[in-house]
Amino acid sequence: MTDESTGFATRALHSARNQTAATSRATPIYLTAGFEFDDFDHAADHFGTGSGFGYTRTGNPTVRAVERQLATLESGVDAVLVASGQAAVVTALLTVAGAGDHIISSTHIYEGSRGLFLDNLARLGIETTFVDDIGDPDAWRAEIRPNTRALFAESIANARNDLLDIAAISAVADEAAVPLIVDNTLATPFLVRPLEHGAAIVVHSASKFLAGHGSVLGGVIVDDGRFDAAAAGHNAPHLVLPGRGGFPSVASRHGGAARIAYARESVAPRFGASPSPLNAFLIGQGAETLGLRVERQSRNALDVARWLAAHDEVESVDYLGLESHPDHALAQKYLDGGHGSVFTFTLRGGIDAARSFVDGVRVFTHMTHIGDVRSLVLHPETTSHSHRSRQERDLLGVRPGTLRLSIGIEDVADLIADLDRVLQPAREVAA
Repeated sequence: MTDESTGFATRALHSARNQTAATSRATPIYLTAGFEFDDFDHAADHFGTGSGFGYTRTGNPTVRAVERQLATLESGVDAVLVASGQAAVVTALLTVAGAGDHIISSTHIYEGSRGLFLDNLARLGIETTFVDDIGDPDAWRAEIRPNTRALFAESIANARNDLLDIAAISAVADEAAVPLIVDNTLATPFLVRPLEHGAAIVVHSASKFLAGHGSVLGGVIVDDGRFDAAAAGHNAPHLVLPGRGGFPSVASRHGGAARIAYARESVAPRFGASPSPLNAFLIGQGAETLGLRVERQSRNALDVARWLAAHDEVESVDYLGLESHPDHALAQKYLDGGHGSVFTFTLRGGIDAARSFVDGVRVFTHMTHIGDVRSLVLHPETTSHSHRSRQERDLLGVRPGTLRLSIGIEDVADLIADLDRVLQPAREVAA
């Protein structure tokens, strides 16, 4: 309470204070570092049980609302929102693995994730083995060790569109009593929900399709809530054994949600991966129109991919929606509502043709991002995959003339006109 008897500085700080209840239809933005406790016992209860909100690094009502929203979209029991997609990957892995442990990953993953495994997790004593033939369950099974703690893959790989047979690989993970973690960024829960096919954990770069407008960074971890302490406790002692000072174990307190509870309590906040409430709000706003955008983007992408596949200057198009893609039949099993909107195509003219294309487009934006409402282009060989060997790039389908497209929601006729204009000079030279 303040009145005219208090000083200027005091009134400036406290006069706006308002605890009147109000119901907002839009998710309110709680842009605050901390939260006021009702009394002495309220603070003690929060620190003892974790209930309610005390400090935004450990929990925030805006963030919590978006976590519930995203968990529902992925058919999960709960979610933890973090500051970036990279933070989501590392939080998920540090939730299940520690020094001396081993994980198995698809070779066909985002380069930032690969660098995390090879450069950073390795320094923490976590070893990674990579599988090339991700469609062969036996290839995954052959790499499992007694200290394996997780399998990791992308639902639709960035950027050749290799599609994971989620049910088959999750069955391998179940045999070993370890979680299959699926990065579902490119597919989004509108097209496929990996938890419904047996995956245990899903991660996203929420900066991409979930937010959708290229304006914020964020990431999310979603858990299936089916952790079985009896069957998998030997691979997750940190979840089933008592904590410091005899504190009850995570599994005894949270049951099947033990993994996501551990991520929330002990990984994300301690490593400082908490997101801004403003970013959480914008991710939540974007997620409200996710289905509308992804449906339009997928439809546009199919039209663009078909047009490119018929063009003389295009050597190949790696898009799941085309019958020529080796995983097209598998896509019919898993994808519903489209085939995604991020894919690669390769020009016959090599790097010179790719350079001319990138410098010539006007509707497409040249930038390192995907999942935007705007259409984007990037040359992987000289950017995202520049640190890979020639042999590794060949394995991933990245050649000198390869370009990655992320198709937006523009009028598709304008996208094709832009492509036709930049490829027209090549036809004229050939003539």
